[in-house]
Amino acid sequence: MTSAADAKVGDELPPFVRTTGFHNWNRYAAVNDEFVPIHMDDEAGRAAGYPTAFGMGNLQWAYLHNLLRDWLGEHGRVVSLQCQFRAPNTKDMTVTARGVVTAIDEADGRRLAHLDVWTEGDEGQKLAPGTAVVELSA
Repeated sequence: MTSAADAKVGDELPPFVRTTGFHNWNRYAAVNDEFVPIHMDDEAGRAAGYPTAFGMGNLQWAYLHNLLRDWLGEHGRVVSLQCQFRAPNTKDMTVTARGVVTAIDEADGRRLAHLDVWTEGDEGQKLAPGTAVVELSA
């Protein structure tokens, strides 16, 4: 696909990839005032039942938003985005945001693309599956 403006059902979005850890989480926490021990300290993460500290769920949502914005460029806007946090992204995990166009329709003179979106971990496990709707423009 050359651009979101030419989207068709079955198109896969170019992935958005980040290796996560304290450097990412600290920046996110600073912007959102979210300095919670489970996100900043491995011992707190282990006490909560995880192998290390883990990233904020909303940071995975932000990765999905970046996936959509990178794909859309100047050819549309995000109408809705939702996901479910099913598994954490732990320290040094590579998180990949992915998406696929599942439907395209017209509503009120707007061309809308419906997508399945998700983040996945190093081994392809889905961390935060969701859906999105974007308005496409030429």
